[in-house]
Amino acid sequence: MKNKIFTLLSLLLSALAFTSCLEEDVNNAIGTPSPYISLEDIRAMYKGNDVALSTDQLMGAQQILGVVISDPAGQNVPGGNNNIVVQSHRRGQIRGISLNLEGGNTSAFKVGDSVVVNLTGSTLTQRNGVLQITGLSTDRVVKVSENAKVHLREVSLEQLVTRPELYEGTLVKLVAGNVTPTPTASTTFSGDKTLTDGGANTAILHTEPTAAFANRRVYASASYTGIPVIKRDGANGPEAQLWVRNITDVQDPSGPIYPGFPESFEGIPQTTKPSYNMVNGDRGIWDNTVEFSTGPWKLYQAIIGNTAGRDRFTGEQGVRMQQQLDYDTYVEMLFDVPNGASKVTMLYGSYYNDASSTWRLEFSQDQGSTWTQIGPTISDASKVEKTAVFLMDVTGPVRFRVLKLGLGRNSATVDNGRLGLDDFAIYQN
Repeated sequence: MKNKIFTLLSLLLSALAFTSCLEEDVNNAIGTPSPYISLEDIRAMYKGNDVALSTDQLMGAQQILGVVISDPAGQNVPGGNNNIVVQSHRRGQIRGISLNLEGGNTSAFKVGDSVVVNLTGSTLTQRNGVLQITGLSTDRVVKVSENAKVHLREVSLEQLVTRPELYEGTLVKLVAGNVTPTPTASTTFSGDKTLTDGGANTAILHTEPTAAFANRRVYASASYTGIPVIKRDGANGPEAQLWVRNITDVQDPSGPIYPGFPESFEGIPQTTKPSYNMVNGDRGIWDNTVEFSTGPWKLYQAIIGNTAGRDRFTGEQGVRMQQQLDYDTYVEMLFDVPNGASKVTMLYGSYYNDASSTWRLEFSQDQGSTWTQIGPTISDASKVEKTAVFLMDVTGPVRFRVLKLGLGRNSATVDNGRLGLDDFAIYQN
């Protein structure tokens, strides 16, 4: 009897499984393609020639979704003032594109508007060096809501120049872009200005002569929120540009960066400082001084870190500060810069999956005898690299150090992991 019941149950389960598979196959067979295509798929279609965006070309889709990131009031929109720029956040990826509305009223579309765009019959093309979709009219761009979340990514100039395709047509914040040559008090935004990070990386800050802020003064250094463009029709090949949307996108202005900065902690072997507190065998004393390109620095309970995926750095290496100590540690300049300081910036993050930590910036004007905190205490280090910006008005010779607080061992109430630092930059007053 038991065998008969078991056999009957097995047949019933097999029939259910077959029915389930059949229903899945039928559903797949009668399913219809999604009406939407991602901005990432759209961008990937462009190979240097115009692409007619027919339903067949779009794999059965007809529309894209996006959030407006351009500001018509600023009159500095990639592709021209007949364009709007939208971006979308899908599967962890942020991608964007410029849309040409063929002379339509772009002022109806504000930052944060969610839109649905009908692409049928439009064209993916490059116009005036900007990748965009043309052949659209305003009635084919339908606003469905307002005040949507606009994702803003913070990028370094190195990231922007190295992988511009990841950022083109999206909203980014470039911290501490430095204009070169150093602008005078009469230099304005209008036209092209070369931005540098103090090293070999450069991009163009582009402002149309008709932009609302074109005649405003451009500073030697500032943080810029804007929309990157890969200008593809230049004489020197593809060129990374940043289009600021309006004057409020320009923040943290300061004097020029000191020559030789930012200190990237490169140029010497990692083995120069491989232990957190190092004994000099020849002299029998603790010696934590390292001669970097800007001058001598003291790395007290800190090493040169270069573990890919774990240390937080640009280039090949940075500085890693020790964890779980009950006394303060520091990375300290052993030299002064002569002309005061208007700003200090640096990259920071936790090592690997470590807990956060607590640190602050201090300055000294008596060659390191006494130190004074400037700016806030920071406790938000994570595996995502961030940029700290400290504004100030310090005159005369000055030096700086990063002090990591000795909070003791990690616990339910204490976060005291390893801290990574890189690209330490000082800007003249």
